Amino acid sequence: MRPLPLAGALLFAAGVVALMGIITAETFYPGYSTRDNTISDLGASMPPESVVIEPSATIFNATMIVSGPLIIAGALLLFGAAGGRSRDRSRGFAILALLVGLFGVGVLGVGIFPGNNPTMHPIFSILTFVAGGFSAVASGRQVAPPFRELSAGLGGIALLNLALFFALGMDSPFMELGIGGLERWVAYPIVLWTVGFGGYLMGSSKSDGVF
Repeated sequence: MRPLPLAGALLFAAGVVALMGIITAETFYPGYSTRDNTISDLGASMPPESVVIEPSATIFNATMIVSGPLIIAGALLLFGAAGGRSRDRSRGFAILALLVGLFGVGVLGVGIFPGNNPTMHPIFSILTFVAGGFSAVASGRQVAPPFRELSAGLGGIALLNLALFFALGMDSPFMELGIGGLERWVAYPIVLWTVGFGGYLMGSSKSDGVF
């Protein structure tokens, strides 16, 4: 299998594993609310009264620990595919690969350091959202329409939502959805992009003009 389709398969798998793992963990969490609970609550809620519900915690953390390396491996293949292109194209592709790699590191860190680790968990959560959002936006410069616009749109939604939350806090308009809904409007556009970008790469080749 060529590097780009293989990278696509890994990213597609990572997105599917992440989405289905989250859904599965939610079903085992009594009273879980997608409005009032963050996604990371599935692994462990934040101190001082941290709550760990099993088997939801194991399912969620394992999901992140599996998804993260899949994304990182996909990023390494993307980086290797940056060669053989024009100078500007190669630079853009390498930047995209770096962002995707950071996204994968963030996802892996979320699984290794659940919410009851108040020092490391927020760092990896923010890295996941920021790097994931910018990955989607950056990919828009490397792919053909209409996926170009869809990628930029999904990344833009995630980053705008995140920026509004940091700037306005509880006054963010997305807080009408609750903290859980707000976070999902950051996380799920990135997950959907990961699946979509993976599918796009699986259909790519050097000879078909995709890149």
